[in-house]
Amino acid sequence: MGQGVALSTDLDDVNAIPYFLWDDPMTVGELRRLLSTASEPERLRLLARVMREAKDTEVWKFTTLKEVVALFPRLRPLLGRRLAFWDYLLGAWGELGLLP
Repeated sequence: MGQGVALSTDLDDVNAIPYFLWDDPMTVGELRRLLSTASEPERLRLLARVMREAKDTEVWKFTTLKEVVALFPRLRPLLGRRLAFWDYLLGAWGELGLLP
């Protein structure tokens, strides 16, 4: 990352560079565009990155629960240290009947 790149926690600003993309800087707008238009492998890589690095409450600014549930079997191997968290969360929501 070069000098002059300011990371941000303002995930509503399409021109901000999210703090969790510190080593692959792109704006919120670029991230949202790629999450909807990139090839499936790239979309999975980026969504897993968001799920690993962003706060869990911020993940929903970039995806939906329906999408996470649908893609979860393919996302699991990409979630690294956060896999246990997402397994627990989706499992608990499933037991409560909250999953789509």
